[in-house]
Amino acid sequence: MARINLLPWRAERRKQRQREFYTMLGLAAAAGVVLSLLLYFYYDGQVGGQNERNRFLDAEIAKVKEQNQEIERLDRQKERLLARKQVIEELQGKRSQMVHLFDALVRTIPDGVVLTSLKQEGEILTLEGRTQSNARVSAYMRNLESSGWMSNPELSIIEAKAQDGASGFVDIKSLPYVFILRVKLPTPGQEQPGLAADAEPAPGASPEAAAPAAAHPDAADAAAPAAPAAAQEARP
Repeated sequence: MARINLLPWRAERRKQRQREFYTMLGLAAAAGVVLSLLLYFYYDGQVGGQNERNRFLDAEIAKVKEQNQEIERLDRQKERLLARKQVIEELQGKRSQMVHLFDALVRTIPDGVVLTSLKQEGEILTLEGRTQSNARVSAYMRNLESSGWMSNPELSIIEAKAQDGASGFVDIKSLPYVFILRVKLPTPGQEQPGLAADAEPAPGASPEAAAPAAAHPDAADAAAPAAPAAAQEARP
């Protein structure tokens, strides 16, 4: 005998499919939420690790900046110490230079020349004084050139200028010319080519014998008027 199912199976089957669909939809949503959470925690960990590395790098950069500042401070201190060392070396080199310089000034000045002032600016020494004639200034310049402690003498001014009174033991009225000389001093540590002129005279020798021949301008002054006389005698 045939059996006929009169129950609403289509509706039951539809409901079952709907339940299966909602179940799959819930599982997909749950899987999506879980995956989203996993991705969130993963990238959050990555961001946190990068932030930690950034903080470490910032701390190391700050340390390097402090070290750079310390290095700059040490460099400035080194420059100051080197400058101080250079000044000390210059002073050490000039310690005996002034003694030789004043000794050379005393030995090279000829008769008829008086120094009134000395002024040093670096390696340039300015000598101001009075003299009897131009020939004595020329002799003085030759003596300075051969002294070994002064070089490149340059005559800036020489003019006749009257002045009353006396200067020390010398009568200024007998020295009518005013002159200004500039000489170059040697660099500390530089060898002086004319130091042989600074050697002490032999025992028993007079200072006049030890001085250069140009230190006696009287011979030059006497030879000047003698030259025309010799020329007249040479005429037929």
